[in-house]
Amino acid sequence: MKLMFASDIHGSLPAAERVLALFAQSGAQWLVLLGDLLYHGPRNALPEGYNPAQVAERLNDYAARIIAVRGNCDSEVDQMLLHFPITAPWQQVLLPTRRLFLTHGHLFGPDNLPTLAEGDVLVYGHTHLPVAEKRGEIFHFNPGSVSIPKGGFAASYGMLDEGLLSIKALNDNRVIAQVAINP
Repeated sequence: MKLMFASDIHGSLPAAERVLALFAQSGAQWLVLLGDLLYHGPRNALPEGYNPAQVAERLNDYAARIIAVRGNCDSEVDQMLLHFPITAPWQQVLLPTRRLFLTHGHLFGPDNLPTLAEGDVLVYGHTHLPVAEKRGEIFHFNPGSVSIPKGGFAASYGMLDEGLLSIKALNDNRVIAQVAINP
């Protein structure tokens, strides 16, 4: 299974359009959105091209191929604009040998892990910092932010392809980090 991950769009139309263009080219079956889709939140500056209504319209074009979780900036008003569910605090994707636990990162995250089995993958956003590594028995994967990157990193997204989790720069597809999850 090939998956694409994006987090923390925060209403940026240029970021959303870039993500959707990459998704269309990627061959991924699903676009996994890790929350904070439309609103920038009170702690963040307005991202480039802030246009939440247009971001919702563009995402709705791909509604049948999106798996999403709710971020701390997502609301029920946002859900009214979107044609795919965003109110679940977490989702799970089952792979043949492990589970991907999808969450935004404000409820479950590296400092508050859900119950996971050895080899499972915690997939989260929220921090806007890319992470692809194994910590103890659990893999941690955060694709960073497509609109408001932090820590000096480029805007980024993630891919799962043939057991390799990769974080790539949004503008040039340069690999920022990666970890193999297949034994």
